[in-house]
Amino acid sequence: MRHNARMTEPARYSVLIVGGGFGGLRAAQCLKRAPIDVTLIDRRNFHLFQPLLYQVATGGLSPANIAAPLRAVLKRQPNVRVLLGEVVAFDINGRGALLRDGEAIPYDTLIVAAGAANHYFGNDRWAEYAPGLKSLEDATHIRRRLLLAFEAAEREKDPQRVPEWLTFVIVGGGPTGVELAGTLAEIARYTLRHEFRRIDPAATRILLVEGAERVLPTFVPRLSEKAERSLRRLGVDVRTRTLVTDIQSDSVTLRSGDGEEVVATRTAVWGAGVQASSLGRTLAVATGAELDRAGRVIVQPDCSLRDHPEIFVIGDLAHFRGPDGKPLPGVAPVAIQQGEYVARLIRERARQARGPNPPPAAADDRGRARPQRPFRYVDRGIMATIGRAAAVADLHWVRFWGYPAWLVWLFIHLIMLVEFQNKLLVLVQWAWNYFTWSRSARLITGDEPGR
Repeated sequence: MRHNARMTEPARYSVLIVGGGFGGLRAAQCLKRAPIDVTLIDRRNFHLFQPLLYQVATGGLSPANIAAPLRAVLKRQPNVRVLLGEVVAFDINGRGALLRDGEAIPYDTLIVAAGAANHYFGNDRWAEYAPGLKSLEDATHIRRRLLLAFEAAEREKDPQRVPEWLTFVIVGGGPTGVELAGTLAEIARYTLRHEFRRIDPAATRILLVEGAERVLPTFVPRLSEKAERSLRRLGVDVRTRTLVTDIQSDSVTLRSGDGEEVVATRTAVWGAGVQASSLGRTLAVATGAELDRAGRVIVQPDCSLRDHPEIFVIGDLAHFRGPDGKPLPGVAPVAIQQGEYVARLIRERARQARGPNPPPAAADDRGRARPQRPFRYVDRGIMATIGRAAAVADLHWVRFWGYPAWLVWLFIHLIMLVEFQNKLLVLVQWAWNYFTWSRSARLITGDEPGR
């Protein structure tokens, strides 16, 4: 049907992007001024800066500070159309994507950048008691749970139960867990210091649980040690080589070696793992693509699918093997660089398609148009912040920590925010928080009167 329409009314080269995260948005931006019609579809009408979600969850920033409406970001690109919708199926032969409301969106090239979700390793029922942090809804829900715990402790009439409310368990010692634990410790020690009458927030107990032998296991051991020391100075109880075996509404069961401990707590937060969006499985069923154990789609060196050069998968949804044979990490720089790479490749395809004698196969016997080199990720380093004036940074050519690392962390995260308005608002809010210890976004929102 699509090809018959083209016989009577030739159309410009069309690209469909599923997902407005770092990879999808960057690909759309890099196709600016190209003679290509771009359609960007997302279930949300905004781009979310996920690295700062933990600051929304702890009341340091408001949701609008780290989100930007997709239409506003792309309003100066007349070749881009933004649609609010959810892709539920793919018509591979007809080159179209089906939305939940039944509308089919055609494409010449498809980019799937649907991201990832929380992964509970087969214990999905734990999500009710230990929410993860992947969306704005997750962040505001966690904020509500954290703040309600202090409110419940203030009203608790049984002194024996107060410690349950003032005990917080954070599962996962990666950047998200470390940042949450450090910030929550600062809130309890400083921000809430004079705000309650019956409880002492400084008596809050925060457990950071990590199954590996050290926190921040992707960092070099020296930086992991520096991060752990900073956490302990804030009063965080760091438990490494410790696994979670059960989570209930009022407890978390931990196992370390041969010993087992039941921690009485009403508040747990999950940061131990992620899995690819379910859209990856939908795409795999339609195309025959392979998935890894985390549900990520295994892609070729040019980020496309085997036997389907017109389909690219990028970002957290893609299993792309690096030079060491391991998949690239699910971080923003990977998605951004893949979006830029794929956009360059699509520009070349569109140019070839407009030529007087467009070749049936641009570079190989499967019609796969390739650049001179496959995608190569340029790793500029990793960073994590522990709290006020404390961070660790590994830029490969230099490793440092403390206040200098924290300043670099602030600068990099500011420049990565999409909209100038967001940069300004976050800068002002951070300055205010730094000088006053205040966290003005400590709002308990929601319809339920209690937990």
